[in-house]
This record gives sequence, C-alpha cells and structure tokens, in this order.
Amino acid sequence: MSRKKGFVQYVGKTPIIPISAKILAVFVLLLLLSNFMTNFINIQLNKKETIKLTNQILVDQLKEMYTAATNQFEIYKYSQNRDEALDAVSSSARRSFTQEASLAVGVEPTGLVTFSTSDIFGDGFTDKSAIKQMNAAKNAGVFEGSLRFQTEKGEYLAVYKYHEDWQFYLIRADLVREMEAASRHVFLVITIIIICLTGVFLGAGLFSFRNILKYIRQMSDSLHEMQNRQELGLINLEGAPNDDVTYLGASFNALSSSINNLLGIFQKFVSKDVVNKAYSDHIIKLEGQQRDLTILFSDIRGFTYMTETLGNDIISLLNIHYDRVIHRIHENQGTIGSIIGDAVLAVYGALDHPELKSVNALQCAWEITRVTAELREKLLARRAEIEKERNLTETEERVFKAVLIDVGVGIDGGNVFYGNIGSAEHMTNTVIGDNVNAASRLEGLTRIYHLPVIISQYVKAEVEKYSDKYRFFEIDTVQVKGKQIGKKIYLPLEKEAVDEETLAKWKKYEEALDAYYEGDWRKAEAEFKACGVDAADVFLERIKGKTVPEGWSGIWAMTTK
Repeated sequence: MSRKKGFVQYVGKTPIIPISAKILAVFVLLLLLSNFMTNFINIQLNKKETIKLTNQILVDQLKEMYTAATNQFEIYKYSQNRDEALDAVSSSARRSFTQEASLAVGVEPTGLVTFSTSDIFGDGFTDKSAIKQMNAAKNAGVFEGSLRFQTEKGEYLAVYKYHEDWQFYLIRADLVREMEAASRHVFLVITIIIICLTGVFLGAGLFSFRNILKYIRQMSDSLHEMQNRQELGLINLEGAPNDDVTYLGASFNALSSSINNLLGIFQKFVSKDVVNKAYSDHIIKLEGQQRDLTILFSDIRGFTYMTETLGNDIISLLNIHYDRVIHRIHENQGTIGSIIGDAVLAVYGALDHPELKSVNALQCAWEITRVTAELREKLLARRAEIEKERNLTETEERVFKAVLIDVGVGIDGGNVFYGNIGSAEHMTNTVIGDNVNAASRLEGLTRIYHLPVIISQYVKAEVEKYSDKYRFFEIDTVQVKGKQIGKKIYLPLEKEAVDEETLAKWKKYEEALDAYYEGDWRKAEAEFKACGVDAADVFLERIKGKTVPEGWSGIWAMTTK
C-alpha cells in the first residue's frame, strides 16, 4: 500500500526518495562543465580567425609566386629551358613556407601538374572536384580565389591564380591539420586545467553522481534496446536503491510482463507487419491501400483422402507441416495472408526490400517443396525399417499414403488491395485482387501439369531483373476461369539443378510447344512424345485424335478453378 508522510512517499514501510534531490546535486557539476564549454567555443572562434589570417598570408605569398613565375617566363622565352624556369619558381615558393607540409604547385586546367614542391601528386592533381571548381570560375571570368582540396596527407587550405603566360594555376596551400595544431594545443591545455580543477573540487561528487544515476542509465539502456527490438522486456533492478526511479522501474516490469503475454498471443494470430504497425502507432485502423505485391499460394494435394483416412489426427499432421512452411515464409520476408485448412496464402513485399518480393517468394516456394520432400523421405525410411521385420497392414498402408504430404505452389503478383477490413468489433488483415485468385489458380495447375511450382509472367520478369539464379521454362498459355485473356505460365528451376539431360528435355518440350501454338499438332504430338517431360502428357491428352479448332489462338481455357 502506498502512503505519503510529510514530503516522503512510502510503499509499505519503504520510503521512496525523490529524484529531484539527486538532480539538485548534479546541478553544481553542470555549472563547472559550462566553463569547459565556454572555453571550447572560444577556441573555435579563435580557430576561425587563425584560418582567416592564414588565408591572407597565403594570398601575399601567392602574389610573390605569381611575380616570380612572370619573371621566369620572360627568362624562359630566351633560354627555352622550361624545367629550369619552373624549378626556379618552385625554389622561390619554398623560401616563404611556414609549415612542414606547406605546398606550392602549378596545375594545368586538365589536372596535369607542371611543378610541385611535394611528390604527393604523382602524375596529376588528385582532387578532381577542385580542378572542376577552378575551371568553372575561369570560364566565368574569375581567375583567382580560394579553395580546399584533398590529398593523401589530408585536407589543404589553398589560394590560387591562373597565369596566362604559363597557362596553369599557381596554387599556394597549407595543410589544415598543421594550421589547427596550435589551436588544438591550446584547447588541450585548457581541457587539462578544467579536468584537474573539476577533479579537485568535485571528485567525490562525481563518484556519488555515477552511483546515483547508475540505475537510470541502466533503465534507459534497457528501454532503448526494447525499442530497437520492437518488443517489451524487463529492466534489471538488482541492487537498485529504494527511490522513486526504482519504483518506476518495478511498475514498468509488472506492466511489461502483462503486455508481453498479450503481445505474444497477438503475434500468433496476425502478420508481422500488422504487429509492427500496432506497436509503433498504438492503434489498428480499418484501412488499406493498393500495393504492388507478390502472392504465394500453397496447397496440399489429396487432402480429402487424408482427412477421410486420418480423421481428427489430420490436425496434428497439418501442424507439423505448417510449422515448417510458416517458418520458411517468415525467413524469406513473407507474411501470412491466411491459412484455410490445407492451404496457406503468403504475401511478399509488405516488409523489407519490396523490390525482392518475387525473388523471396520463389526462394520460399522451393524451400516449401524441399521440406515436404524431406518429410516424405523420413516416412519412407521409417517404412523401410518396419518392412524389414514385417509387411504393413491394409490400414497402415492407407495411413502411410495419407501422411505422405505433397504440395503444389503457385505464385503471381501485381497491384492488389492490402489492409484491414471488418468492423470496429472484429477485423482481419487481408489481401484482395485478381492476382491473389490467379496465384490460387496457378497452384491448381501444378496438379494438372505434374509440376511442384508454377509462376506467372509477372514473377518471371521480376525475378530475372534481380536474380540470375533461375532458369525459366514456358509450360503453356492458359486462360483461367473468369478471365478473357491468356497468360503464359512457367516452371522456374535453379540453374544448378538443370543438367544437360534436363535442359535437352525442356528444349524438346519448348519446340513441341511452339508447334502446338502454331497449330501444327501433328508435329507437336511427335515432339511431346519424344521430350520425356511429364507436363507433355497434358498436351497429348488435349490434342489426341483432334484437329486444330478454327480461329486457334494457342490459348487453353480452363473450365474449372
């Protein structure tokens, strides 16, 4: 129970010491630190004046260089010894140097260095932006000025003037680091003095201050980490004093535990992006927008037989399957749009890196087929072990056949509605659009063509734009139920998995497909029979004993979903 006695708050028998008393003690230290800041500002202002004075000195020395260069050009006209004349200009410039890294250099507008008092430039002036700046000024009729340029030694402050006779820029520069050395030295001395005085008068106070605010820093760090992780946690209050800050931390921990429990439940029922938005905005609204997303639809084949055979045990099997599938979806930056019995709809592009949505969806599709294949292999291995001792009974055969999960995956994408629909009392996050339905239709086609994954032209184009991992084989051009136009569908295979034999089969298949499109069904039938691809059986059945219909477009119209 909390009670107040005088100016002190009590929780039970424990007094909560006001934090204001501790902050008051800190105020004395802040006054001393203000002296340090004042001196720091003073040094910065002096540094500006130093740069201004240095610039003036450089201008005077540049004038002397320019005069020397003019005189040497006159000598050069008679002697025709260019190198000797430029060496004389360089020697004249050196006599006025005040720093170890002082620099004089002649630079042509092309960046070629004609002479230099240093060997840092090699074959040319390294800072192209400085050359560009001087050339731009010269083209505008300004032949002198100041600039800064970078070298391997650091940044230089420079003044320059274009010499019409020599046709190069005369540059006189000093290293900024050396110019600021004196200011840094003064600043260092003042800093040492302030630190010493602070240490003498407030050494004991600083020690107490660090201990007093230790748990405030600990709490702040913990809260900052929680914000970065987008999840609540507990603040470590071990050894904390009995003041109002500790009481605040303890209250936060109690609230955090309750919210974390509710948030953990919430995360299991909604997609990750909705959780993140609810955490950041502290509200979920009935809203949505048109977005360019990729939709993955995965369904279990033969689910009716599985349900009839396994009964209530189908739930356990589905949970094993979805535990693997949903993990892969999240791992590849996808979100769960919905789970409907034996089917799962995943959305890509709602989280990070939306440009890779189709690449991530396709990667996930093959991972889903692999994990289901691994599960089937384990069951087949288990069956082999049992059959070493005895044959399976008829009931066991039915159960074994029912648990051999096989899936088909269809992927399509495009502009869809994505957001929350429902009412203020109950809402759900969903994705709506023709491309969502198309992904479901493509999954249905995996059963017809006996293929694990089928994708649309949209997905193919986007994957090819961002990845070279896959090779695509055209399967057919179909017109799904409810649509008026045909769409090409493709089988995506990882290039590493396409050996010479597989490539030869699919090339033969594509040749047959071209003949089929062109209406040469006799040739197509022969090619389909010879290709060795399972999907060819669909065409053989489709054209067997038939003639090409009038107005043939090469598009097969689906009559079922």
